[in-house]
Amino acid sequence: MELGPYILLASLEGAVTAAVLALTAVGLSLVFGVMRVVNIAHGEFFMLGAVIAWYVANALSGHPAIGFFAALLIAPLLVGALAVAADMTILKRLDYDPERTIVATIGLLYILQQLTLMTYGPEARPVEAPFNTRIALPWVEWGESGLSFYYPWGLSTTSYKLAVIAAAAFVLLGVWAMMARTKLGLVMRATQADRDMALAFGIPVERVYAMVFGIGAGLAALAAVLIVPIQQAHYLMGADPLLLSFIVVIIGGLGSLPGTVVAAILIGLSDGIISVFFSPTLAKILATLLVGLVLVFRPQGLFGARAA
Repeated sequence: MELGPYILLASLEGAVTAAVLALTAVGLSLVFGVMRVVNIAHGEFFMLGAVIAWYVANALSGHPAIGFFAALLIAPLLVGALAVAADMTILKRLDYDPERTIVATIGLLYILQQLTLMTYGPEARPVEAPFNTRIALPWVEWGESGLSFYYPWGLSTTSYKLAVIAAAAFVLLGVWAMMARTKLGLVMRATQADRDMALAFGIPVERVYAMVFGIGAGLAALAAVLIVPIQQAHYLMGADPLLLSFIVVIIGGLGSLPGTVVAAILIGLSDGIISVFFSPTLAKILATLLVGLVLVFRPQGLFGARAA
């Protein structure tokens, strides 16, 4: 069997990883870019999205699509509301001090994790996909008679995985449109550029911060709902998304949404290809090495602005 079809399969798996990672990392980048807060609990908001999706899907009977699409709406809203409450009761009282908020979000991480363990349990539990048609992957070759298609035995993907990629792209376009084309995005960008000037112009900065923290957590929860039919929900599942999101945000540039998306695609595709041909551990090692190289040669990230 030629190598090409396997690279195609690995690239599709990597694209699913990249799509979910981009949603998660954009939420983290948005929080840092606007609030200058490093949210260590971001992975637990991801985990809560998956756990809530399991509860919602099991609470609703009927076709799996009913429970899944209900979870797709309910989980991000609940997690976003929880994040807003955490911002107003914890981060606001710390005046968004960078050092103290890191410690506070570490504490929030352990609180959410242990509460989930106490209520949800230690088991990994699946959520059934709303649709999951198996699709054979075609390979194209150019021969003497022109283009020819064939289907390598055993190489296939599912309609749901393709839908995850499309859904993530749609949401990311929506986030870009919100930031670039709406009054809400203008207020967020103004707050990001100069907090004191935003206050002088009457922008309610603390409300903006609470909203941004909620949106960031909601995006992480949405990413978890999309991936939970593939990975299953578990109370410790937030660690890898948090690590990879930090890697993506550092490589792309702190606070840069385009850089975050590009870095997520780079890390996701490389993770998928390396995991298929070698091992997931090697993929994580290479991603960490890439972070080191970026920090040495371009500390502001690929798309970040150089400090004045």
